[in-house]
Amino acid sequence: MAAASARLLGQVGRHALLTQGCNTGYFALAPRISRQGGVRAYGTGGTGFRSKLFNGALIRGGGRTLGCAFLLGGGIGLYQTIKFTFQRHFAEQKADATETTPKLTLYQYKTCPFCSKVRAFLDYSGLPYQIVEVNPVMRQEIKWSKYRKVPILMVDDTVQLNDSSVIISTLKTFLVSKEKTIPQVIICYPEMKSKNDSGKEVIEYNNKYWLMLSEIEADQLYPEKESRKEEMKWRQWADDWLVHLISPNVYRTPSESLASFDYIVREGKFGTFEGFFAKYVGALAMFLISKRLKSRHNLQDDVRQDLYEAVNDWVSAIGKSRKFMGGERPNLADLAVFGVLRVMEGLQSFDDMMENTKVKYWYRRMERAVQHHEGQN
Repeated sequence: MAAASARLLGQVGRHALLTQGCNTGYFALAPRISRQGGVRAYGTGGTGFRSKLFNGALIRGGGRTLGCAFLLGGGIGLYQTIKFTFQRHFAEQKADATETTPKLTLYQYKTCPFCSKVRAFLDYSGLPYQIVEVNPVMRQEIKWSKYRKVPILMVDDTVQLNDSSVIISTLKTFLVSKEKTIPQVIICYPEMKSKNDSGKEVIEYNNKYWLMLSEIEADQLYPEKESRKEEMKWRQWADDWLVHLISPNVYRTPSESLASFDYIVREGKFGTFEGFFAKYVGALAMFLISKRLKSRHNLQDDVRQDLYEAVNDWVSAIGKSRKFMGGERPNLADLAVFGVLRVMEGLQSFDDMMENTKVKYWYRRMERAVQHHEGQN
């Protein structure tokens, strides 16, 4: 309706401007409307319509004024039409996005590097999610789950995703391949149970670094021939090596261990007694455990050197010609490494790493990309 009104007012305005220059001495009229409501004709009328109030100059000026008024009205009508159209379009887009975006709830420890990986992916991708901070002592928040580790991601309160790399691969596949639902994707990452060297049963997931895409989708996401293998390699490197350097470094000395637990208690979900116990007893315990971890992972006496070497290996793999491992934009390996390193922020190990390696500029670019949700589109 608004569009039709705009067209009608525009036509009348143009006619009025054209007729004001004629030497007829008659006032320019609006279109005569038939009883059926249709436009019959435009004209100046007969002698009965001769103006008795205005001389010719005023009549011509009046015609110009009327024409401008009609054009102005037409312009306003057109503006309102365009405005309404765009508002409806964006509202429909927002509604579609709401319908297709699943409800996500992340059960986590904030200072856990694996949980940090998932948050980095969610934030970068612009996916809204809720956080449930789990008490690391009692873990009552996940008592309903047979899987007793974090992160756990619940999708629409019905589908449970475990393991940080499985969560990320599942969601990325879902975002790229619009034809698959999350339940359809998750069956591609089957759970496998085995026993580790200590005889303890552990759960692993098959294919967890692989995105379940069609050949066309994979070619669009990975235009470079080796980029997919490269991404998978460094995602696994972040899980199998980089993450194991965190604890020995943040608990390297008694003072660093105490500072780390002060941060953990401050950011985590602890009761008063639990927090006190964790801060002091936990700090001492982890300082001692870090020595065992150093031996288990064959680290150097100065574990900082292992951290520096690992981070510099990562930066060297990116090279000088790329902003990220993914090129102009971060890929899943970038997000994994960033998520792991981020848990050290505010601690001495993080400051030492930033000062003594080449990672600073990449890290700051990643920080901006994640904070600004640059992967949303």
